[in-house]
Amino acid sequence: MDNRRDLLRDTAVSVLAEAGGRGLTHRAVDRAAGVPEGTTKNYFPSRDALLRAAAERLAEAHEAAVARLHTTTPADVSPAEVGALYPALLRRAVAEPAQLLAMVELYLEAVRRPGVRQALGRMAVANARAGARLHRAAGLPGGVRDAGLLDAFFLGVAVSLVALPADALREVGLDDGDELGAELFRAVVPGPV
Repeated sequence: MDNRRDLLRDTAVSVLAEAGGRGLTHRAVDRAAGVPEGTTKNYFPSRDALLRAAAERLAEAHEAAVARLHTTTPADVSPAEVGALYPALLRRAVAEPAQLLAMVELYLEAVRRPGVRQALGRMAVANARAGARLHRAAGLPGGVRDAGLLDAFFLGVAVSLVALPADALREVGLDDGDELGAELFRAVVPGPV
């Protein structure tokens, strides 16, 4: 694949995370990527094409992470190990929110842009399938729907942890990411963990 194209797609994701949907422009990507003005527009001639490229890049990154998880998960993974994954993922999303922020911006754009919607849909399906495989490997109940539900809950909680002020999170009992990750898992995957 074209290295410059990948650079521009990666940069578009970064610009989305830093500047939001309104800040994602061809010129902003050119500047952030350090390429001559007009380069991004040559690769992605419309805003829709630029957003779709960012969504596809994010989906590819998620699919690669899912593939790594699949190949690195031991055959004898325990329910407790799977349960511990969700608090760890929440900690990472809060500590390094760039990918989450870009994804949230793309979710908003997906409401009106079918190309973005398709890319995010592929990502959601890949996540749910990977979650279901992981749960089965650990002998846990549930299937793709349960894993998809857990993924959707996770996204909402992660956005809240990143977007809301600490005092509001404390007041409603959402200030402990580790506890929330474990509770999310227990809410969707019944049984002892």
